[in-house]
Amino acid sequence: MARLGLVTLVVDDYDTAVAYYTRVLGFELREDTPLGGGKRWVVVALPGSREAGVLLARAATPEQRARVGDQTGGRVALFLDTDDFWRDYHRMLAAGVVFEGPPRHESYGSVAVFRDPYGNRWDLRRLGT
Repeated sequence: MARLGLVTLVVDDYDTAVAYYTRVLGFELREDTPLGGGKRWVVVALPGSREAGVLLARAATPEQRARVGDQTGGRVALFLDTDDFWRDYHRMLAAGVVFEGPPRHESYGSVAVFRDPYGNRWDLRRLGT
């Protein structure tokens, strides 16, 4: 195995999810392919990233709808690493991201936790000093 390709997030609506991840978080839309029956293959990724992306999958069953926003039982689901913590923190604040609390410094670096519109918890973090 060479790399992790995609991570799936179950969302309630493709277009709303694409708008949030591209306009607010700054991801790029890599693929949006209709699969028939209203289903689409929608992938977003960080600009310039050739590694992992996020597959935005619309919930199609009651079981999937029940898990939108809580795919990890309330734990942080995803970690968004940055090379300039304060630049990205302030850009995200200006774009409307609501953080759970003020940024904090941990032994591994700076971190601030936020939730996407679905309730999934994310860490914005800069490792190191």
